[in-house]
Amino acid sequence: MSRVLRASAIMAAGTMVSRVTGFVRTAVLAAAIGTFALGDAYNVAYTIPLILFDFLIGGILSSVVVPMIIRRQKSDPDGGRAYEQRLMTLGVIALTVVAVVAVLLAGPLISLYSTDWNARKTEVAVTLAHYILPQIAFFGIGAIAGAILNTRDRFAAPMWAPVLNNIVMIGVAVVYYVKLGGAGTDVNTVTDSDLLLLGLGTTAGIVAQGLVLVVSLHRVGFRFRPRLDLRNAGLGEMGRTAVWTFAYVGISQIGFLITTRLATGAGEQVPGAGNSAYSYAYQFFQLPYGIIAVSVITAMLPRMSRAVAEGRLESIREEFSSGVRLVSALLVPAGLLLMVLGPAVTVLIFSWGNMTVDSAVYIGNVLQIFGLALVPFSIFQLLLRVFYSFGDTRTPVFLALGNVAVNATLSLVAYYTLPPRYIVMGLALAFTIAYVVGTAGAWVLAGRRVQGLGGREVAHGLSRMYVAAVPAAAVALGVLWLTQELTDLNALSAAIMLAAGGGLGMVLYLVIAHRMRIPEVSSIVGMVAGRVGR
Repeated sequence: MSRVLRASAIMAAGTMVSRVTGFVRTAVLAAAIGTFALGDAYNVAYTIPLILFDFLIGGILSSVVVPMIIRRQKSDPDGGRAYEQRLMTLGVIALTVVAVVAVLLAGPLISLYSTDWNARKTEVAVTLAHYILPQIAFFGIGAIAGAILNTRDRFAAPMWAPVLNNIVMIGVAVVYYVKLGGAGTDVNTVTDSDLLLLGLGTTAGIVAQGLVLVVSLHRVGFRFRPRLDLRNAGLGEMGRTAVWTFAYVGISQIGFLITTRLATGAGEQVPGAGNSAYSYAYQFFQLPYGIIAVSVITAMLPRMSRAVAEGRLESIREEFSSGVRLVSALLVPAGLLLMVLGPAVTVLIFSWGNMTVDSAVYIGNVLQIFGLALVPFSIFQLLLRVFYSFGDTRTPVFLALGNVAVNATLSLVAYYTLPPRYIVMGLALAFTIAYVVGTAGAWVLAGRRVQGLGGREVAHGLSRMYVAAVPAAAVALGVLWLTQELTDLNALSAAIMLAAGGGLGMVLYLVIAHRMRIPEVSSIVGMVAGRVGR
């Protein structure tokens, strides 16, 4: 556990700064463009390159590329360097082609992810997409560089690089707001030069992020030399393994497509209660997952892949069990606190500029529901890495199929049965239920693969964590009630709620869990105390 904790702490520090600056970025951007028509148009245009990247390469990085690089590092006479150069060459060529084709198909892509938009809103989204879609190439090249760094146990740069992207985007959003003020949310009056600023500014941030990763890769000794002998790149092996990953990502994106179309449709019925609200709430839901779980997942996968290569099933079980308990030690209280303080978080962040308190509260209501999903979602991602460490990309496809079926069915029920204002909340609940069901199924299948996952030990640890977290949530709820009795909800009162309720609640949880001798919490407390004492 100590190795996981140390590696995760290094990554978590970078991820913390990245996510905090991401908080600021999202807040400034929302203040500049709002959550109405222009906000929805921008968020759809911004999301499409991420979807395409995830479909084409993002999914195979963790499930296929990292394990294959590690095997080549062990088996090739040159330690896998030629293989890495071929991989980077292939990525540069393929992603550049994809970016060009995506720009040419911007119109159909926007229409695919929107519902009932008028001609002007669609036109604005397409214009933004023309500027934003080229980032696919830079995003992908940076991601490949990050994957190669991870195989060398260099985790810091991939976690810190997004900070530069956030800083660039914050600057762009500030300039946009200063230039347009309150008119910046009007989709009918925004000009081509305004859209150029938003679109190219967004892409500039990704370019900066990718360059940082390429430079970091150079510093660890990687020298890129284009190699066109791609027959030796192991494409056949990669293709056979990746075909299931493409299926997994494709199925997942069908689910995302359904959610996005339903959310954009809801936004047309109730402005401010549509795709932007869902998107911003989801981003904040990802904050604790990204800081805590992603760090552990990234550190676990290379080690589990090595354990599989050496036939050490016991090591895989130990890595997974300790990873789940380490992640849950902080995600359990974080999820409960999000359920209580979601609106306080979003009012503090979003009630500025062209945003209203009511719009910010609505995002917070959606975030409260996402808080329920935090632990099952994170455990599900950890379970997938068990399969990927074996080179098994087939089983996750069937898990994704079940996940999407549950999510899509419940989302459609929510869309057609709930009042328009509650549709996006219903979509968040459908997401939560889908991951609870998916985690149960994945656990059973992964347990069979490694002959047990220590379910009783994990369940015992989680139950104790929830016992320690309930008083923390009660304190946060009491502070919330008292503050609302004394004053209206605004940025200042929200800050008080978070500082008093969230701060005291988390401290209370750590104290109780430490007294209960929950080892994962004790390790975290000991590490922090040791660093403070230096």
